[in-house]
Amino acid sequence: MSLNALIKAASKAIGVSLLCSLCSLAAQAAYLKWEMVELPASSGASCGNGTPYRFFVNRTPFTSKTVVMYEGGGACWEKGTCENKAGTLLGAVNPDGIPSNYMSDWNRQAHYGLVTPFTARIDPLTSTQTQSWNIVYLTYCTGDVHAGNKVTTYTDNTGSVAWYHRGAVNAKAVSDWMAANLPKPDVLLLTGFSAGGTGSTVNFPYMRTVTKANKAALLADSGPLFWAPRDSTPEQSPSLPLHNKIRQVWGLDEPNGLATELISKYPTAGDVNNLGSMTAGLSKIFPNDRIGYAMFQEDTNYSAFSYEKFYPEISGAATPEARLAALNSRWRQDINTMVAHLPAGPNLGYYLPNYREINGSHCLTIVTFGDTGIKEAKLAGVGTFLDNLLDFSGKTPVIRSLELSREKAPATTISDLIAQIIGKAGLF
Repeated sequence: MSLNALIKAASKAIGVSLLCSLCSLAAQAAYLKWEMVELPASSGASCGNGTPYRFFVNRTPFTSKTVVMYEGGGACWEKGTCENKAGTLLGAVNPDGIPSNYMSDWNRQAHYGLVTPFTARIDPLTSTQTQSWNIVYLTYCTGDVHAGNKVTTYTDNTGSVAWYHRGAVNAKAVSDWMAANLPKPDVLLLTGFSAGGTGSTVNFPYMRTVTKANKAALLADSGPLFWAPRDSTPEQSPSLPLHNKIRQVWGLDEPNGLATELISKYPTAGDVNNLGSMTAGLSKIFPNDRIGYAMFQEDTNYSAFSYEKFYPEISGAATPEARLAALNSRWRQDINTMVAHLPAGPNLGYYLPNYREINGSHCLTIVTFGDTGIKEAKLAGVGTFLDNLLDFSGKTPVIRSLELSREKAPATTISDLIAQIIGKAGLF
């Protein structure tokens, strides 16, 4: 055997041996499977009902890259929707806390991790580059879009309940755990759907900083913090009544509140009197990171959460069609105002298609990325936006695209067709 052949054979053998060793390591340790982490009470972390906060990690020995998924699921600022005994769509999810088998119970929102392609190693409908990364799943059980730091007592004619809005406390404790227990990420992606879209946005500064990632990106899906200055009016800022309510009950701008702490540490990040200013501010304080916001322009869920309880003409609309029209009018106004206030720069963008039937046009990254394209811009779907956000070459600005057409384009791929079938069948 020649020297070259011998070297090649040895290299191959070493490579196979190394791969086998890594696979053995993965099998022996808590790799490539969901590991439950319960945060100690001393951290201040808890679910809304006071039970321990648990989150889940799916590690890999093959990379330090990490994707963090903030779970979505409604919100609350009153006793009925916090306890959510009826399981209403707009009430708080997981009001009974997070069981240790959360990721293996199909009846829970995570659905074995298949709720989104971000949390499935092998997803039957969508493939993403992050499926080979370390995965951290922040469960949601506080009813405060992962942003609160206040215990609030709610009272109605059935009695009173003390609700632990500890979402921001939980996210900080998870960040600290990651810094101590996971490798420093070469790339860190924060993402989340619905309430998790908000949570990934407002917790990006702390998590990104404490984990010391080499590169970081944000894909906030359908959980916008819209522009709403405190001295504006509801006619100017449709989300203002909502923001004024949650400031109070979630403690957002109290001394230990998330908004207060963020603006205190990063004065250029925005104005504590305008929660939506933080949406624009992230790209300023992290100019080398890539920030992206995504939502449908005909979202019927987050818009209902944002406006329905604050506008009698919506809650008391004469017909379902009139209700949806009133919701969408305010939603589009908020979207356009947000876009107008985003600063120029290559590291901040948005992806705003019009509609898909799944889940009332709420969330682009749940179930499948299919049927999320913006045809007029030749963008195949939110997966294209994701890959763009994770392009750290310095050559490509973050996509900015708002679909102008309100006509639904026919499916052009199998993925789009499957998504349309799922939507029409009402499967999600």
